[in-house]
Amino acid sequence: MNPRLAAAKALAAVLSGKASLNSSLPTQLDKVEERDRGFTQDLAFGTARWQPRLSALAAKLLQKPFKGADVDVEALLLVGLYQLLYSRVPAHAAIGETVGCADKLKKPWAKALLNAVLRRAQRESETLLAELEHDPVVRTAHPRWLQKSLKAFWPEQWEAICAANNAHPPMILRVNRRHHTRDAYLALLGEAGIPAIPCQYSRDGIVLETPGDVRTLPGFSEGWISVQDEAAQLAADLLELAPGQRVLDACCAPGGKTCHILEAEPKLAGVVAVDLEAKRLVRVKENLERLGLAAQLIAADGRDTGAWWDGKPFQRILLDAPCSATGVIRRHPDIKLTRQADDIAALASLQGELLDALWPTLDVGGILLYATCSTLPTENTEVIDAFLARTSGARELDIATQAGLKQPHGRQLLAQEGGHDGFYYAKLIKIAAARG
Repeated sequence: MNPRLAAAKALAAVLSGKASLNSSLPTQLDKVEERDRGFTQDLAFGTARWQPRLSALAAKLLQKPFKGADVDVEALLLVGLYQLLYSRVPAHAAIGETVGCADKLKKPWAKALLNAVLRRAQRESETLLAELEHDPVVRTAHPRWLQKSLKAFWPEQWEAICAANNAHPPMILRVNRRHHTRDAYLALLGEAGIPAIPCQYSRDGIVLETPGDVRTLPGFSEGWISVQDEAAQLAADLLELAPGQRVLDACCAPGGKTCHILEAEPKLAGVVAVDLEAKRLVRVKENLERLGLAAQLIAADGRDTGAWWDGKPFQRILLDAPCSATGVIRRHPDIKLTRQADDIAALASLQGELLDALWPTLDVGGILLYATCSTLPTENTEVIDAFLARTSGARELDIATQAGLKQPHGRQLLAQEGGHDGFYYAKLIKIAAARG
């Protein structure tokens, strides 16, 4: 399959609200020649990254918007515009190959339209975009609801946040303490001619100068390293792990933090890792097996403790709560298309429900670490504020890191170009059991 057609089909599923790129793209990649898969992925992710900007330009170029039944043609046009504006593909190839895909969609009528619009974009896009630049949606390539939210919550940082969201993310490794120190692994990378530097905040983290295939790095198959963002790596140390503790990792998939917990403290009494969907636990199991680690995996709704909890208290709980994922947009740019303003209040409600349900499973004196990959205080400090107000036996602890910004509750990390993702942590201790 033509890479442009594959990217457009994956994007069409996202634009129509039927899927995320994580679910729609793999099916299309299977139909593309192996040598073209990287290009296909770049087209899909790049078009999603710049979609608010590309769609605004398309609206200026089109006489009327596409009908719902033609979302595939719309996606194809956006892929074409992405190539013209943001790729190194020669303009004649970008236009010709994209227009040719209309036949494969069985919509030959679209060829003339795509050809005319893309050729006009080639001539006039610079002028047209300049006219649109006054609109922050176009300038930042963020949907209006999100752009306005970021500006309201982070008046001094919002434009830098948007810029970081639009940048390509760095590739960050987590060194497995059971095998090597970070310095020892940096030396191995140096011997292999792979430039890298240590992370600023995570003691196990390494930033590669150039992203690449992790399978080619020293010791990957032996479990010496994993790929994990620096912000997510902070969780294991913030939990203050010690021998003999029983740990719960709630909402655990894909398992990076589960594995890091086990790497950081080999003498735990055990780790229970819960996630809502059994299919998501497959990835957790694979990660554990590669690293030679073991945890009890349970597919269940974390709120329904009666269905999965054995009644034995946990001394540590990590709640990496479902969230808007607005801190990891650079890794999942289709969030700009799939997430809506109305989602945030519903997510905050779910986060509160999870805290309420899991708190009784925590031992007195135990610590619960609340985490999200969101940059919106509605899901973060406001959720913790409400929980503390209704939970008499809960107290907040300081977050022992210089990363991010101190909040009324917890600490907010904002996405950094070349550095960590956007993330939030709050740390709670149980000083007394609930009165029955």
